[in-house]
Amino acid sequence: MMSAILYTPLRRIPTPQGEVRRGLKMSDPGFAGFGEAYFSEVIGGSIKGWKRHRRMTMNLVVVVGTVRFILHDGDETRREYVVSVEEDARYGRLTVPPGLWLAFQGIGSGCNLVMNVANSEHDPDEAECCALAQFSRHLPAVRHV
Repeated sequence: MMSAILYTPLRRIPTPQGEVRRGLKMSDPGFAGFGEAYFSEVIGGSIKGWKRHRRMTMNLVVVVGTVRFILHDGDETRREYVVSVEEDARYGRLTVPPGLWLAFQGIGSGCNLVMNVANSEHDPDEAECCALAQFSRHLPAVRHV
């Protein structure tokens, strides 16, 4: 299941009036349909999670700041990605299939903002949540970049 996680570097297109930053196209790998787009704020140093979607595929793009995403399969396999709108080398989209646990940490100072382009609309019965402490061994130390 962890092999289905996809990180896609995204283009930043300079224009005289300001950049155009790609997010997601229908033809992109990872596009699984459109249900809704929403934004989640995480303050620097804070961690949100754990959450596991049963059916939703998430396409996550950081639109403000820098965010560390921690994913695991419920056992011992863990992956970590740092995505940033501030750095060209870290600007990208993280596609997370259903069935994986996700937590994310604001590592930019102040407000960090993540956009999720999901393949389904929000359904409170579709996901499960648990306390951060349940999988604390998977969490990184709080540090800022």
